[in-house]
Amino acid sequence: MLMLTIAAIAPALILMWYVYHKDTEPEPTRLIFKGFCYGGLAALASTLISGPLLNMGFYTTEPTTLGEAVRIAFFGAAIPEESAKLLMLWLLLRNCQEFDERYDGIVYATTVGLGFAAFENIIYVISAGAAWVDVAFSRALFAVPGHFAFAVTMGYYYSQYHFRGKEHEGAAIKMWLYPVILHGVYDTLCFFSELNEALSLLITLVLIAFCFWLFKKTRRRILDEAANNEYVGSSRSIRSHGYDVNHDWSDRPDDQ
Repeated sequence: MLMLTIAAIAPALILMWYVYHKDTEPEPTRLIFKGFCYGGLAALASTLISGPLLNMGFYTTEPTTLGEAVRIAFFGAAIPEESAKLLMLWLLLRNCQEFDERYDGIVYATTVGLGFAAFENIIYVISAGAAWVDVAFSRALFAVPGHFAFAVTMGYYYSQYHFRGKEHEGAAIKMWLYPVILHGVYDTLCFFSELNEALSLLITLVLIAFCFWLFKKTRRRILDEAANNEYVGSSRSIRSHGYDVNHDWSDRPDDQ
């Protein structure tokens, strides 16, 4: 059981460490741990959304066509899961004084997203029985980095809206919509590759290409935001007044 748990959690912890150590002013470990736990709660909360959607007929549990694969990908996974993650991210940051730099949105969003991925991984790996090694390996290559990429996207736009609300009103929608679209496309390709044996290889190659593009874009966003990270301040008035993040913040508290 210990080996299964380590195999399930390790990929999430490695990616979380990568993001955390790109931060010029690392966030408190207590908040990182809290965000990780909130991610686990998001996995449970998502079922409160997906369950009713299933009962209302928005998707089926056994897709047999491309249309059904799309519906289960979005209504059974992407929309419930990304909505739950965003809710937990908001709960984590709504009164957080440490949320005072642009890059922080990415840090905290990834802790929530990877907490979700770790909890989900534990369930999948334990349920796999004797095939747990294969499941752990495939999810480490695709599923966990997928949740990581969705979270980075969410955190980027969360910071954009929080700190520059008047200039980036569209970020209020993008912080939810873009992760949902990326997640939905990823799951659709996964489901469809299992439905159509004749096109399975081609769809798998498309999935790999999509993941490569997504992870490359995610890494670039992390490096750019970390390199250009700026102190903005934690006041809620920053979002409403649209303060200029290019202002000289030499008077920040830790510089005095």
